[in-house]
This record gives sequence, C-alpha cells and structure tokens, in this order.
Amino acid sequence: MRKDFALKIFEGFSIQRWNDLVRPFDLVEMDKAAEKMVLAYIIGKYEESNGKKIDWLWIIYASFFDLLRKISLCDIKAPVQQMLKREFPDEYVRLNEWVLSQYKNLIDDESLFSSFTIYVGQKAGSLPLPVDLEHSLRVYNAAHKYATIREMEMLAVVNEASRLEEIRVELETEIQPYLDLEGVQKLMTHQKAFRFLLKIEQLRFQTRWNQTPRVPATSVLGHCFFVAIMTLLLGREANPQMCDRRLVNNFFSALFHDLPESVTRDIISPVKQATDDLPGIVKKIEDEIVSKELVPLMEPFFEKELLYYTSDEFANRIMDKNGDCRHVSWEELNEKYNAGEHNPIDGKLVRISDHFSALMEADISIRHGITSSHLITGREGILSQYKKGEIISGINVRELFETVIL
Repeated sequence: MRKDFALKIFEGFSIQRWNDLVRPFDLVEMDKAAEKMVLAYIIGKYEESNGKKIDWLWIIYASFFDLLRKISLCDIKAPVQQMLKREFPDEYVRLNEWVLSQYKNLIDDESLFSSFTIYVGQKAGSLPLPVDLEHSLRVYNAAHKYATIREMEMLAVVNEASRLEEIRVELETEIQPYLDLEGVQKLMTHQKAFRFLLKIEQLRFQTRWNQTPRVPATSVLGHCFFVAIMTLLLGREANPQMCDRRLVNNFFSALFHDLPESVTRDIISPVKQATDDLPGIVKKIEDEIVSKELVPLMEPFFEKELLYYTSDEFANRIMDKNGDCRHVSWEELNEKYNAGEHNPIDGKLVRISDHFSALMEADISIRHGITSSHLITGREGILSQYKKGEIISGINVRELFETVIL
C-alpha cells in the first residue's frame, strides 16, 4: 500500500457535494459512496431472494473505481459529464483516459489497474459490458440514483422548493427504469427497508473523534467505506489467492463493522478502555441493542448474514456446516477454508484497516495544523499496539502504518 495512493483515496472525505445549495450538514463524496454500497447491498439482496444472480465483487470494484473517477473529476458536475458523454463522445473518452493517467503511477497492482481501465472503458461506452453483468449493473445504478434522491430529500428541509424542483423531476425520471426492482419499490414506498436505511444513515451524521476538532472531519459511515476499501486492497496484497466469497465477505464486514453505532452512537476508544471489563460489557450492550432495534428492521433473507458480519467483527472466522460461526487462524483461512462454502472472513484484516483509517484521520489533521492531545495520543496509541516486525494477516502492520506518518 503506497502512501500517495492511500492519501489520494482519502481525498474522498474532502470533496463536498451539493455545494451550490443550502446544506444542513456536510455532504461529502466518501459518505455518498458508502450509502450507495449500503443501498446496493439491500437492493441486491432482494434480487437474490427473487432468484437473480448478483456479481457482488463487480459491484464492489465498481464503487471503488467510481470513487477514484470522482476524486479526479470532482470539479465537473455529473450533468456536465453526462452531456459530454452524450454530445461529445470522443472528448469523453479522452477525459476518461486522462483519469486513468492520474492513477497509473499510484497503483502498483497491475491487475487492479487493468480492471480499472476496463471499467472506465465500459463506463465511457468504448468497451462492451458482459451480458451476465447487466443485472448487477442495474442494481448498482439503482443504488446510485436512490442515494442521490436521499441526499436531495435531506436538502429539501432547508432549501426552497423552487431550488430543487428541476433536480427532483430529473431524479424521479432517472429512477423510473429501476422501479421493477423490489428493493427500490420497498425504499420508495418507505417500507421496512427504508426504516432500516434510516438507522444506517445516522452513521452519516455521527462525526469521528467527536471530542476534538479535525480536518477533514469524517463521519462514521464514510470511515466504514474507507475501511472497506483498505480491507479490499490490503487483502489483495497479503493474499492474491483469496477466493471471491472471502473478498466480498471482507468488504461488507468492513462496511458494516460499525453498524451497532447507528443505535449506540460512537463510543470513543479511551472510554471503551477505561476499565479491563468495559470492552466486553460495551460489546454485550451493543449486541442487545442491535437485537432489539436493528434486527427487526432486517429482512429474513439477509439478517443472518449481516449479524455474521457484525458479530466478532475483528476475528478471523468461518461458518461451519451447522451454520455456526467458528474462529480460525489466518493460516487456516488460507490453507483449509479459502472457498465460498466456508464463508471465510479476515476479521483481523478488517481491524488493521480500521486502525489504518484512524491513524490517517489523526495524522492528516495534525499535518494540516489542526491538532490536539486527543489526536496525538490517539495516533501514538494505535502505533503502540503493533510491534516492529510483527506480521498479522500477512502484513507487517507497523511498517505499513509508519509509511503513512513518516
């Protein structure tokens, strides 16, 4: 993991959305990417329950590649890009080639850059999309459109109706082709899936490190998406042979790893560690509240999977033949359980990515000149948890972390 690539991805926390309107809270690109993937999960699970095949790994990479494109093209509004694609296709292709050139020297993983290149070509229309991906694309596009609708609905509280009328009509038109998807129907008509989304959206309003000023400020939900991306990238680096199911499980485990905080709020690490027994007590309370407030909002066809993702979230684990969670070592994940039938998850890798994100959040703010004792002790505390030369999940964690702050 190169420092300059990690810093480039982190720019997603600084790209402001809807900045020509009155905004009740910061709307940033990383948060939009996170909510879009939550929605893709919800909509996609409805489709799977209806017998449709969803390529989750393709959707995951699409969300990452679109974030990279947005970081490069943040000054060009989406309607302008759409007009370029429609009316000036050759220029639009050149624009996308320019995007790729911005990352060529940042991405050392040749396979990843090749996939990025293919995706950008498909997005530009210069390469065909395989037929078997068309339904996955519809789920992903529906999630993208509905995530934008949700942002507009939040903005409607503080903006005159006349400012949003044209946008509203355009978005309602754009969501029409996806109204046959059951998940979209449930969301648009404010059924259980919508109430579940409302809970998750609370993570978008919760600020990380809320006891200290920090630049850029990051939400819990945006942090979760960044952790998911780091889990994906570090997993590729540590073990290129990971099966697809493992990569997908790792990503969504990271994306949902702070889901309990939607009902408990973010309890900062120093408080959690105040006594020896408190971490376990906090976890027990979280599980009880999740069972009472979140589980009733989950559909039966994804409830068990989500609880598998969020319980023991930092433990390496598999699901045995009886459907029970079992902790295993990283070596066992690689040698015995690296197959979809075992539902493998690299929980320790998610933990490394979680700490990596927290370290960057603290260090970048300090480098911007916005610092405090909380950020300094937080940064040092994270580093102190890993010994020099210690290898966890195939990663020299201390060396990785020091590349970010040195």
